[in-house]
Amino acid sequence: MKKNRILVVDDDHAMRLALSESLESCGYDIVAAENGREALELFKMGKFDLVVTDMKMPGMTGIEVLRGVKELSPEIPVILITAYGTVGTAVEAMKEGAAEFIMKPFSLDDLEAVVKHVLNTFTKKPLQKQENLQPAQQIITKDQKFISIIEMLKNVAKSKSSIMIQGESGTGKELLAKYIHRHSNRRNQPFVAINCAAIPHNLLESEMFGYEKGAFTGASQRKLGKFELAHTGTLLLDEVSEMETHLQAKLLRVIQESEVDRLGGNAPIPVDVRIIATTNIHLPAAIENKTFRSDLYYRLNVIPVKIPPLRERNGDILYLTDHFLEKFAGERGRKKPLLSDQAATLLKTYHFPGNVRELENIIERAVLMTDGSTISPESLCLEPREGEETARTSGSSPDSPSGRDVTPLNSIKTLKDVEKTLICETLNQVDGNKTKAAKLLGISVRTLWNKVNEYGMADAKSG
Repeated sequence: MKKNRILVVDDDHAMRLALSESLESCGYDIVAAENGREALELFKMGKFDLVVTDMKMPGMTGIEVLRGVKELSPEIPVILITAYGTVGTAVEAMKEGAAEFIMKPFSLDDLEAVVKHVLNTFTKKPLQKQENLQPAQQIITKDQKFISIIEMLKNVAKSKSSIMIQGESGTGKELLAKYIHRHSNRRNQPFVAINCAAIPHNLLESEMFGYEKGAFTGASQRKLGKFELAHTGTLLLDEVSEMETHLQAKLLRVIQESEVDRLGGNAPIPVDVRIIATTNIHLPAAIENKTFRSDLYYRLNVIPVKIPPLRERNGDILYLTDHFLEKFAGERGRKKPLLSDQAATLLKTYHFPGNVRELENIIERAVLMTDGSTISPESLCLEPREGEETARTSGSSPDSPSGRDVTPLNSIKTLKDVEKTLICETLNQVDGNKTKAAKLLGISVRTLWNKVNEYGMADAKSG
């Protein structure tokens, strides 16, 4: 599997580590250098798709690194980072061939967006190859209803019509969106996603539409919005139902006019974007409750798609389980464990509130926790149905009114302890490197940090 390889250059150890971990968590292969000379030596010895360098460094500046890279490989893009930039510095950098210029302080989301934009612009073919080979892009199913949905989407992918995908969390809405993009005429153009539920409402507008330098306090440089980053490609509005109504009106105008207004901008900017929206709620009910605009709904819902939850695709449960067992055993260099009959029965009757994402996490955890060759029911650590936990853990004696003897399930009572232990053991296994630990655990680096703080593990080694 080919990953885009990025050379990160910064003399500050903490910043170099933060940049490396952040970009690694986005799926890139990172090589780091602590100064310009080391960076150019590494660049001569290896192949890179992008260089990200600090501007002000002792010995050799970022501009000098840029010049050195351009002498060796003029086609390789370079992003310059600085806290000391001026307009003159930015102009000089662009004249020297810099692909982009980003000013400190910046968020990790800003960094990721700029890197994706530059790679999409300068290395489209490697990016496309990477996406096509990425196992996470596979859609694993033998459910006939779901297969019919996939075939329908393949047929409509080449149109520009907006698509609305409805489904519960964890059913694979973003996976289908990427599938549509890969089979569209825009497959070699950017695929940009924005999670409308994950970004605070007061920041969502600037994330979507961008802003000019000085548009508000803290706007120290121009920022391209998601619409501009997705120009000529596909924009995924994930959980669009979480967007506030006043912003829905602005979104509607962008869709109708095919142009976007940056905050603080003087003129609209034309954009050509194919929109795919997702939601985990029934939008007609939201329209009735006046939390979602009907005119926007009709604009987005040109091609409606409803993904069945995993509990309605019973034949997929063990089919997906076998796929995940092979995947996670292979990642750890182990032979694929067998699923016991009892564990298989438990999975087939489980309700899966988190759908395929939950099943994937369950199997990854089971592979990690199983030393032998067989996955037992205890290794699955399944969540009880609502109301079951009380019945299971309260217990009742033979003399109780129900006449039932219920034994407490320690694996349910101590689920958080199991999670905490698993996180701690995984961190120890990788010597505290949170990027590697997050990959092993199947979660994002941000989620891992949240868990570390939640469980009071702040003293865990940083990496």
